[in-house]
Amino acid sequence: MTVAALGWRGGDRPALTADAWVMIARRDPGGMVTVPTRPYIVIPAALPARCGLRAGDHVLLAAVPGQDMLAAYSFAVVAQALSAHVLFPRDEGGWS
Repeated sequence: MTVAALGWRGGDRPALTADAWVMIARRDPGGMVTVPTRPYIVIPAALPARCGLRAGDHVLLAAVPGQDMLAAYSFAVVAQALSAHVLFPRDEGGWS
């Protein structure tokens, strides 16, 4: 659904990059993977490890249509960003 929100279709080629705890996909004719008919992105096995993610880790997907970009943030990064701006009570199910 997030890939479709960007208007990406089967045959589009995203370029994938990884940094600390985030993977970025941008549509690029020279991209390393091809979006299949049912829009989703296949991530090469080495890429998640490069940014500290493991198989089964949950991520927050963020589509940025104005930049034709999809970002996948680890929950560790999301929790850190939220805790820097919002105080969650630990004893009521908040971030630990």
